[in-house]
Amino acid sequence: MTKSLLRPERAAAAAAVVTVVLWASAFVSIRSAGSAYSPGALALGRLTSGALTLGVISLVRRGGVPPRSAWRGIAISGVLWFGFYMVVLNWGEQQVDAGTAALVVNIGPILIALLGSRLLGDAMPPRLLAGMAVSFAGAVTVGLSMSGDGGSSVLGVVLCLLAAVAYAGGVVAQKPALARASALQVTTFGCLVGAVMCLPFAGQLVHQAADAPVSATLNMVYLGVFPTALAFTTWAYALARTTASKMGATTYAVPALVVLMSWLVLGEVPGLLTLGGGVLCLAGVAVSRSRARTAVQGAGPGTGAGAGTGVAAGADADAGAGTAAGVDTSAEATPVVRAEPPTEDAPVGK
Repeated sequence: MTKSLLRPERAAAAAAVVTVVLWASAFVSIRSAGSAYSPGALALGRLTSGALTLGVISLVRRGGVPPRSAWRGIAISGVLWFGFYMVVLNWGEQQVDAGTAALVVNIGPILIALLGSRLLGDAMPPRLLAGMAVSFAGAVTVGLSMSGDGGSSVLGVVLCLLAAVAYAGGVVAQKPALARASALQVTTFGCLVGAVMCLPFAGQLVHQAADAPVSATLNMVYLGVFPTALAFTTWAYALARTTASKMGATTYAVPALVVLMSWLVLGEVPGLLTLGGGVLCLAGVAVSRSRARTAVQGAGPGTGAGAGTGVAAGADADAGAGTAAGVDTSAEATPVVRAEPPTEDAPVGK
């Protein structure tokens, strides 16, 4: 593979790593901010901070307004993922323990794969399916190990399920928009749509901000600037260069990172079962992001050029899936990103 192909691929891989690390860090911040702010107020404060940050960046970079053809995907993802998802997830996590929330919300990547295959024509290679199965088993293990101290309610489970569905729908809607607008444009205006949707909670936000401790407010601002403004932009950048299914599978690294961060920052020492689940999450991500080498192995000695062609063709397979679904894939000519397994809250997509 040539250097010109490797550089964009590595940049997209780095963007995916930044996303999962920042989304995992959101767990620690939500633990603080959520004790002082109601679900809707926390979502509005986070989205407002994110929209202001993205607005300044867009002005400096002269990002401009997305083309008309991208607005449908931006609006749907803004309503479902930036708005509805953040409110119902915050609410759901007040009704159930962290383990139950992790179990339910982590069906999101599976829903993304199913919707991506159905609506976007994403390929479902055996490695992706196997990796997602391993990672989901790890998420279940982590969730079960965290479910001992809290309680669950039917309402909480339903809210977390709705959050998973909204997350999946938002990702799948966002993918076509990224073929027509930049990652910064899609994220900025999606965040703005979500903030507008949460405006009915403005009164709660103002009232609670007056009584909230400074640490809770700072954590809310952190959620808006880093896990929202920065992480959602790096997510969009990487998503534009791979399939929705593979990006969804990458987020299974989040539960493993949450375990590590909770250990380091909150002093919550994980048990062996939790550590084992984290290892399974990482192993599954590694499998799902790997690529079969049949094209290289099938080339005999002395056919190096042919082997290189085979690899390039394999890299283009995922981009071709979008074309089959009638989606403009001009922005996806870059090879598929393979995030190295690094590893908001154990649920994904904080």
